[in-house]
Amino acid sequence: MNKQRAQEIASSPVMANVTLDGVPVYIQHVDEQGETARIYPLGQPESEQQVSLGSLTEH
Repeated sequence: MNKQRAQEIASSPVMANVTLDGVPVYIQHVDEQGETARIYPLGQPESEQQVSLGSLTEH
């Protein structure tokens, strides 16, 4: 996923269909410098993690 689109999704009030290895996730924040995103699986905010933008897929 590119940085611009990830930022749009993170700031949008509309939920986008984004997955990490087939698991639906919520993008909390995009780090422009490191090209990473802070995400968590839907319904599991305690499982927050930092991943590369390239590992995220929008459907």
